[in-house]
Amino acid sequence: MTEAVLANVTTDVASIRPGAVLLVSLVAVALIFLSKNRPNVREAWSLLAALAMFGIVASMVPDVLEGTVHVTNLGTFVDGIDLELRADGLGMLFALVSSGLYVVTALYSIGYMRGHHEPFQTRFFAMLCASVGAALGVAFAANIFVLLVFYEILTLATYPLVAHDESAEARTSGYKYLAYALSGGLAVFGGMVAVFWITDPSTISFTRGGIEGLAAVAAADPWYARGAFALLAGGFAVKAGVMPVHAWLPSAMVAPTPVSGLLHAVAVVKAGAFGVARTVIDVFGPEVVYEIGMGVPLAILAGATIIIASLFALRQDNLKARLAYSTIAQLSYIVLGLSLLYPAALMGGLLHIPAHAFAKLTLFLCAGALYVQLDLKYISEMPGVAKRMPITMSAFTLASFSMAGIPILAGFVSKWHILLGGAEAGNLLVIAVLVTSGALNVAYFWPIIYTAFFETASDHGGKPVLENPFGGAPEKSQEYRADGGDDVHGDDHDDHGHGHVDLPPSDGWTRSEGWLDETTLLMLVPLMTTATLVVLFGTVPDHIVFFELIEGIVEAAWEVSPE
Repeated sequence: MTEAVLANVTTDVASIRPGAVLLVSLVAVALIFLSKNRPNVREAWSLLAALAMFGIVASMVPDVLEGTVHVTNLGTFVDGIDLELRADGLGMLFALVSSGLYVVTALYSIGYMRGHHEPFQTRFFAMLCASVGAALGVAFAANIFVLLVFYEILTLATYPLVAHDESAEARTSGYKYLAYALSGGLAVFGGMVAVFWITDPSTISFTRGGIEGLAAVAAADPWYARGAFALLAGGFAVKAGVMPVHAWLPSAMVAPTPVSGLLHAVAVVKAGAFGVARTVIDVFGPEVVYEIGMGVPLAILAGATIIIASLFALRQDNLKARLAYSTIAQLSYIVLGLSLLYPAALMGGLLHIPAHAFAKLTLFLCAGALYVQLDLKYISEMPGVAKRMPITMSAFTLASFSMAGIPILAGFVSKWHILLGGAEAGNLLVIAVLVTSGALNVAYFWPIIYTAFFETASDHGGKPVLENPFGGAPEKSQEYRADGGDDVHGDDHDDHGHGHVDLPPSDGWTRSEGWLDETTLLMLVPLMTTATLVVLFGTVPDHIVFFELIEGIVEAAWEVSPE
């Protein structure tokens, strides 16, 4: 880490770059709509926008590591609230994840949308770009007001993606998503007003270690501070999928798989987790959160979510549904790390933002490839499928092991730091939650891997792992397609009740003619890229820029550990 960051010294410089990122997104959305009758041009704009946004974000990294913060000031909304974008260390962490993985998702989406002959492709690519632009606005927001504006724009931009195919089920799921997300935004608004009201001088700008004035309020009347914290953290927890405000997330699986990757790995859920991080680190500061006692209830909610969502995942036969409940559990590792309020745990929670993003996006890209190539969406349809798609299933295996926290993979790095934080806090319950959840991760991922590599159509066991109704509606009432909508069960359904008479083939899957022929390169290259990132982040984490950024964030946020 550089001396400037270690010394907790930063210098703000006026710059157009944070604003330019958002301008690129806005212009690209217009160009995509204008190119609706020229698919190649439309998709070229999408890919060029992704590369441009990532390039601008990456260009600011060296300066941020040296303590220079790029600031775009667009004026003043009211006294104390500036319309300002600020590329600091924490914002850069989220921006790098979002913009970098958008490049991968944009490329993959071309192969997926063409391969599955999806409707409304112009709207899809435009809203995908708008969603990532909104996520970058969340990342670079200099205060709670600006963050809230882009947070709500993100909700509105992703609604057409959730309800993409315009079926009744997709629309219902989209409305459910809107109801939850907008309610969370309303809570954040209440928290913003509370913070603005109780601080002196009135301000809601993010400040290292907490906004000036909140510490005094917390000492004088902690219940005011607790209420403001509960509104902010609770509102952001909706998009972070913390139970009991998680129900929108499994329903959102009606969306096309690239959207599921965007929702679960890149933008939406990470915006929620990022909002919790801003609240803990830059609104209240870890010391104030500790003093008002709000870390404990947040940790309880996160720990319960990790265990319960993992149990729910055990009974899901729909591959995307199992991944959805896995997302709910995995996001709460971020919240748990933040809520423990110890440096190692804080670092682990932040490390899990990129670690989870790389692995979960890999899993969804693999699920999409299986669907486009083989029309496969259920785990019980997967016996021997690794013979047909060995690269895809190998990438899926690596990402699954990362989710379970297996060493030399990305998930181990972040979870190890959270474990160290739990030990540092002397909290054996946190250690027990991490160990138990690791076992549950193996329990719901290993059957997928085993059936794909080692079983055949004639000898595979029943899936899901748990057959009882715990964790969701019975199988036959509703199942989501991998591309959106719901399956309507008719008389032509097979023994699984899924509507696929020939899956898995009775004579087994046929091996691909060549190693790179299992699916289009537009889909294969992205999933191989994210799988490689999973390995790199797990083997040489301190050589990855995220590690250095997070070290600086933790050093700046936490000057004295709680006693």
